[in-house]
Amino acid sequence: MKRAIVLFIVLIATLSCKNEVVEKPKGLVAKEKMIDIMYDLSLLDGMKYQTDIYKDSLEINPSKFILKKYKVDSLQFAKSNVYYASNYVEYKEMFDIVIKRLDTKKAAIDTILKKENKSKLAKDSLLLKKKKPLALDTLSEGNLKGRKSKLKPANNLTKVKNLPQPPQQQ
Repeated sequence: MKRAIVLFIVLIATLSCKNEVVEKPKGLVAKEKMIDIMYDLSLLDGMKYQTDIYKDSLEINPSKFILKKYKVDSLQFAKSNVYYASNYVEYKEMFDIVIKRLDTKKAAIDTILKKENKSKLAKDSLLLKKKKPLALDTLSEGNLKGRKSKLKPANNLTKVKNLPQPPQQQ
């Protein structure tokens, strides 16, 4: 009899430990869909700090658009988030997947930006090579490259009236 009571108490204790802290909500969002929502919300949160426009002043709540995209209402998302957060190990795994996706996206964007910067630098260097500065000496006819000079020889300039004539060299 004592063994039966002890066995019964151990059985009840074992079953009671398996109770979940938070009950499973009726409209629980699937784990994969929840990861996608968390990913989009993380992107949105990162973009919030990259723009000059304050979205708060515009009274726009972009997270509503994300929830609408996945056809989830805010209460359903909140309850599902609390349910998944009650199991720390599973919730951490979900966030690890989100972080991995964010890192993959960041690496892809960095690669694209590097290629764009290289092509932009190459175009700029080609433009610099094409634009050669003109070495134009206005006092020398040789640098005008085929253009007729409007400069008159010095001998003609000094024969103006009332100017002293240079001494003739012999």
